[in-house]
Amino acid sequence: MSISVIIPTYKPQDYLWQCLDSLEAQTLDKRLWEVVLVLNGCSEPWLTEIQDYVKAHLTMRLSIIQTDTAGVSNARNIGMDNAAGEYIAFIDDDDYVSPSYLEALIQIADIDTIAASNTIGFSDEQAHIPYYLEKEYNSKAKAGKQPFYNAKKYFGGPCMKLIHRDMIGEQRFDTRFRNGEDSLFMFAISTKIRYIRFTDTNAIYYRRFRIGSASKTYTRKQALHNGWKLICQYTHLFHKGKYNRYFYKTRILGVLHSILVN
Repeated sequence: MSISVIIPTYKPQDYLWQCLDSLEAQTLDKRLWEVVLVLNGCSEPWLTEIQDYVKAHLTMRLSIIQTDTAGVSNARNIGMDNAAGEYIAFIDDDDYVSPSYLEALIQIADIDTIAASNTIGFSDEQAHIPYYLEKEYNSKAKAGKQPFYNAKKYFGGPCMKLIHRDMIGEQRFDTRFRNGEDSLFMFAISTKIRYIRFTDTNAIYYRRFRIGSASKTYTRKQALHNGWKLICQYTHLFHKGKYNRYFYKTRILGVLHSILVN
């Protein structure tokens, strides 16, 4: 098994079908990859709805895991613990990908190289929303294989990329954090990452922006508390391991910026 695609979902709506349909349409041989779908914090009627949709519409290899514990980080951790692939790809349940997404990523990924895709933002009201990672892709993609910290903005989360299992090792998402755990996870595994390389423009991760998503419902007091804990954890990791000093500084500045703009 080359790739395990991990999708956490909670009380999913119709957008999950769009996500799964985009994976069903992948050009990469279905024998080379699997989907691990983790339904977290809920059960019925969503579990049965997912099972019925998979049976009626999909032919790809897909396993469904249900847990009563809510939280995207916990769901991703469960997905990793049950994944069989040499590489891991994370996709959020309200996003979707272009047909060549997995095939383009696997062609350029390596044990020390993160493969990253083009990305486009959208919403239910707008087909194309300006997105800072699209700008980052356009400025970095033509440089070829490069030190990962050259494209540091791409390391704010695990989606839009393909990650070798050896990079992840025993690292998991820190479930103590409500926000910022994506960036913290990428920092934690960065000692095993040397390079980043981008796919062609046709391999696209479509990022949906939704009103009321977890990243948008956050008070200033919560942001201050969470930000301080993140800074402490980044600093703990930095002093514990051989992390890139420049990359560490950018993560701390990122936390401070998120506190100020909240």
